[in-house]
Amino acid sequence: MRSSRIPVLKLVLGLGMFVTFLGSAVAGEGPAPVWPTQGWQTSTPEEQGVDPAALAALLELGSRNDFDSVLIVRHGKIVLDAYYAPYTADLPHVVNSVTKAVIGTLTSMALQDGLLNGTDQRMLAFFGERSAANLDDNKKAITLQSLLDMTSGLARDGRAGVNGSLESTAGMERSRDWIQYILDRPMAASPGDGFNYDSGNAHLLSAILTKVTGMSAEDYAKAKLFGPLGITAWKWRRDPQGISTGGYGLALHPRDMAKFGYLYLHNGVWEGKTLVSPVWIDRVSHATVDMKLSFAPEFRYSNFFWTRPNGNVYWASGLHCQLVMVYPALDLVAVTTGRDNCPVTDIVDAIPKAVRSEIAIEPDPAGTARLASVVRAISTEAEVDVKETPSIASAVSGKTYTFPPNPLAVKSLSLTFVGSHPHYDFEIYSRDPTRGAEKISGPLGLDGLYRRGTPTAFGIIAVKGRWLDEHAFEIERRTLGEDGRTRTWMLSFDGDKVSLRGKNYEGVDVAIDGQSGG
Repeated sequence: MRSSRIPVLKLVLGLGMFVTFLGSAVAGEGPAPVWPTQGWQTSTPEEQGVDPAALAALLELGSRNDFDSVLIVRHGKIVLDAYYAPYTADLPHVVNSVTKAVIGTLTSMALQDGLLNGTDQRMLAFFGERSAANLDDNKKAITLQSLLDMTSGLARDGRAGVNGSLESTAGMERSRDWIQYILDRPMAASPGDGFNYDSGNAHLLSAILTKVTGMSAEDYAKAKLFGPLGITAWKWRRDPQGISTGGYGLALHPRDMAKFGYLYLHNGVWEGKTLVSPVWIDRVSHATVDMKLSFAPEFRYSNFFWTRPNGNVYWASGLHCQLVMVYPALDLVAVTTGRDNCPVTDIVDAIPKAVRSEIAIEPDPAGTARLASVVRAISTEAEVDVKETPSIASAVSGKTYTFPPNPLAVKSLSLTFVGSHPHYDFEIYSRDPTRGAEKISGPLGLDGLYRRGTPTAFGIIAVKGRWLDEHAFEIERRTLGEDGRTRTWMLSFDGDKVSLRGKNYEGVDVAIDGQSGG
């Protein structure tokens, strides 16, 4: 088997060396790259030819779209690193489908290591120990490249389009064996015939990486990608069989997301060593698969990256505005994290507009002052009106209210208002029927500011609350570093009873009633 790989590898590596040579010739025209392995250098925007006032406008755009952070690297130095309260730089952030781009990158590394013959290998060849339902010639023809390009032809449970993938993912999550669930799906089209976005494609590749490397995708990333880039902290989910989730589930710090983009900006080279073949990156930056997006018909896709022809930009994209954007001609990488859908096209367009020159521009005191003001504003929690604590607070303080099974998954709730350390105690029904309820406790901010709890299986939860009138209390919860909007519960107390209103995981308004023991 190994001898059959050698000609393919020689061709790929030979092309890679040729492209690297060309890249080095171009790079030689400018200063040597700054490598952030041990940490990023910083600079004023003007020193790197960037307009600080335009960066302030970008942050304001983020405020309107529930961003958690914005980071921009120009000429190897951070010129903007801003965080929206209560999220802070010390917390990893879910990257959602940026995970796919990491899986794709690991696939390129497995090719470079000789562990895969090529992207034209048939997918089912790696799952010989399994039997796939709905087996036909189309399913037999699925290749690694069709998985990477979202053109496998596998049907899914969800509706068409990128957003429909969420419905299909929910079905996969409910299954006991994710890989079998994906393999058993019928075919909707022949491989290569059309774009059909689905996380199952990336999860199959994660399983394949586990087979050919003898380790999880996470451990392979630690050795081949995270380690060389100086990434030391992350979180990565696994499926019931222990396979690193391929389509989502990775959490990184924004500065480490920028390192990933910086590797691509430098054509796969890091500190003089080629980690990713430039041929692979060329396919990313010149993607041709039509995504058929009504809101952006010009977008193309390949190797789990998005691009826009002639836009001189490509990016790894995750739900709710987790973006790693690479602008080769501008020598720039930009990262955003967020909690809700955002206008991707507006963001991709806004960033290059901040670039004024290849070299330093004159200092802009007014623009710098505006940028500093916006950074202070977004990093500080906004003040809210806090009403006087009503007399009912002491009566309900410490009481435990229990709820029957319900769409909000709340089993019990207790709020302690009396004393110097207000806090909450919740029990949440697990979505896994084999597990019991999860207990969550933490401090409760009553002064209009969030209080962080200790890390839990759900992440770091920040909670604040306020009285609206004599009987109504509002709770706002955020899981810091997770996407999704702030969860708000409205509680109405009446003796030993409480009514709780909020939105379930699908965003539907739900009202439930609880009872205390007296």
